[in-house]
Amino acid sequence: MSYKIYSDEYFMNEALKEAYKAREKKEIPVGAVIVADKRIIARAYNQVETLRDATAHAEMLAITAAADSIGAKYLNMCTLYVTLEPCTMCASATSWSQLGKIVYGAKDPKAGFGRIIQGILHPKTKTRSGVLEEECAAMLTEFFSNKR
Repeated sequence: MSYKIYSDEYFMNEALKEAYKAREKKEIPVGAVIVADKRIIARAYNQVETLRDATAHAEMLAITAAADSIGAKYLNMCTLYVTLEPCTMCASATSWSQLGKIVYGAKDPKAGFGRIIQGILHPKTKTRSGVLEEECAAMLTEFFSNKR
């Protein structure tokens, strides 16, 4: 499926491509991209099992790569696209990096930041949820049903 270039759906589709990479490596299929000036400056997917690192979530890896790409710790002019609502660890990292906007696909009713801690994001960070939600949720549902 094609999406209007530079739309939230377009960039979420790019995050889904990263989630597919995670799935291929038997990782929980979550993918992320960070965009600045309509250009992807970082791509990442979950690598918790691969790296044996509980903090190797797609968002954390993307934030590190984006900061390296622009040579700055603050990402206030950037947008994070991630296929699953960030957990509190990742949401806190987006706050410390002063991320400008977070766009996510599927909600995480168990560990998503919105359910657990209100106000964890930087006060200037904008959010949008539900972008390609069905596609993002379906990948996660399939992954966990195959594990059982």
